[in-house]
Amino acid sequence: MLFNNFVAVDKKTEELLKRTFNFGVEVLTFLSALTYNDVLGVPKKQLARASTSIGANYEESQAAESKKDFIHKIGIVCKECRESHYWIRVMKAVYEDQKIKQALEKFDKEAFELKSIFIAIKLSAEGKRDKND
Repeated sequence: MLFNNFVAVDKKTEELLKRTFNFGVEVLTFLSALTYNDVLGVPKKQLARASTSIGANYEESQAAESKKDFIHKIGIVCKECRESHYWIRVMKAVYEDQKIKQALEKFDKEAFELKSIFIAIKLSAEGKRDKND
C-alpha cells in the first residue's frame, strides 16, 4: 500500500498510479528509439510531454488540498490523456512502418482507456456520474 501525504492510497489508486507511470515511461522508451526527423520532431516532443504529464498530474492530484483542487487536477489529467491520444493518432497517420504503427496502436488503446477512466473519476468526484454506473 502506498502513502501520499501520510494517507493510505487504496489498491485501485495505487494500480492507476503505476499504470500512468508505466504509460509515460513506455512512450518515452518508444520515442527514443525512433530516428530523428525535423517534421516529426514536433509530434514526438508533444507526445512525450503529454504522456508523462498524465502520471505526473495524477500523482499530484493525490496531494490535492480540497475536493475542488482534486477535481481541477483530474481535469488536467483528462486533458493530457486527450492530447496524448491526439498526438498518437497523428503519428499513426504519418508513419508507414508497420512495427511503429503496431506500437502506436497499443499506446492509442491505452490513452483512450486512461481518458475514459479519468473522465469517470472526474464525473464521480463532481457528483455527476449516474448512480447506476
